Amino acid sequence: MTEESLLTINIEIPFPSNRTAELAYHVLRVDAEPKKTIQKEVTHKEHLLIVKFQGSSSKQLRVAVNSVFENIILINETLDAFGDSISETYTHFT
Repeated sequence: MTEESLLTINIEIPFPSNRTAELAYHVLRVDAEPKKTIQKEVTHKEHLLIVKFQGSSSKQLRVAVNSVFENIILINETLDAFGDSISETYTHFT
C-alpha cells in the first residue's frame, strides 16, 4: 500500500505533568497492534502523549484508537487510585 493511500490519525493527549505523560508513554509503547495492517507510533513531548496511527482500513483504525483510549482511561484511573510516582525518573524499561 502506498503512503498516499494510507489513512492517518494523529492524537495529542495532555497530561497534568511531564511525568504522567512519560508513564503513559511507557505503558502504551509496549502494546503492539494485533493487526499488522495498523501502524502505531507513540511518543511524548513534555506533558503531551502523542499517538500516530496509519492504516488502510477505517474500521481497523477506529478499533486501534478505541483501544488506546481505553488504556489511557485505565492509566488515569490507576494514577487517581494510587497517586503519581514518588521518583522523578522512570527507569524500569530503559
